[in-house]
Amino acid sequence: MALVYGDVTIVVDERDDLFYTRAALQAHRPGEGRVTVQPTPASGSPAALAHDMLYALGKRLAPGPHSPDVWLDSVNAAWLAAAAWGAAIGVRHVVVPRAHLLTIRRIDQLLAWRESTGAQLTLLWQTASRGLPLVLARVERRISGRDQFEALLAEPGPIPARPFFPPAPPMAGPAVVAVAAGQSLAWQPRETRAASLRPGRLAPPCTGAMATAQLVQTAPALEIASEEAAALAALAHPLIAGALSVLAFTRAGLGSLRFTRDLDITGDVCAIKLHGVGHRYCPLHAVPAWARPLLAGARAHHRLTAHPPADGVFAPVMLAEARHLRAHAGRLPQLDLSLPAGALVP
Repeated sequence: MALVYGDVTIVVDERDDLFYTRAALQAHRPGEGRVTVQPTPASGSPAALAHDMLYALGKRLAPGPHSPDVWLDSVNAAWLAAAAWGAAIGVRHVVVPRAHLLTIRRIDQLLAWRESTGAQLTLLWQTASRGLPLVLARVERRISGRDQFEALLAEPGPIPARPFFPPAPPMAGPAVVAVAAGQSLAWQPRETRAASLRPGRLAPPCTGAMATAQLVQTAPALEIASEEAAALAALAHPLIAGALSVLAFTRAGLGSLRFTRDLDITGDVCAIKLHGVGHRYCPLHAVPAWARPLLAGARAHHRLTAHPPADGVFAPVMLAEARHLRAHAGRLPQLDLSLPAGALVP
């Protein structure tokens, strides 16, 4: 019997029929927006279920007592990362076997994650239904039988609740005039750019990627090996994965990430605009296909924390001399992203 409340479905399997577990595992197809999360048994870590969610989404936490992913031991940080990846990937349906072994706290965490992503949540309750917690007790409809369960897994699921910001209005100023005239500051010689900014004068505001992309061609992305792209895609934190991917396909300085705003990433995540100090050099780069989901995850993370589009997307990982970012870069020597001590200055 399956009990359904809103977008949460409880499949009650009192006899612990292997069919339901097997069907749930076979339904795991992240590329189609359907994910099966297997909770780690008897884990006392407060963030364990969020880590299980990240694992199901194809993310791997760095091992070891001094892991650069230690900040994901925080419950809020881990679930925020899982929500950002879920929104970026477009997860529509999450299935959790052995849900009867979860604590009330972890069930609440799953329900909160569902609210933030808008995905359908199906819990396999593989024991007597009398153990259902009060939070799952309300039921709108009932379905039963293997056929109905298979039909439920075959459904595409709801459209995910993607975070959204309207396009930023164009900014007036010398930078806009220069771009409109076809003389982007991004491509002017360094001497010309420096001369356009008088000493003591504030730098003009800089347009976002969408406005720039209509007038300036993107610089082509540098190629990296598929194994290196896969290593970046497996990083658990969206901001770390997004930031290192930008450094990999642009070979820009770490300091350029400090000024990267939400509006510097196009809506289709096909281009990103980087900025130098004083906006003296602001190139527009094409984003390769492998990096688009990573930047989408970083942007979703930024938006889920209710930051405005003008705030720096990667600001949280630039703190403390970008310690977490540097640590992960050190684990990927093949990308040559060692990030020397002076890398925070473009």
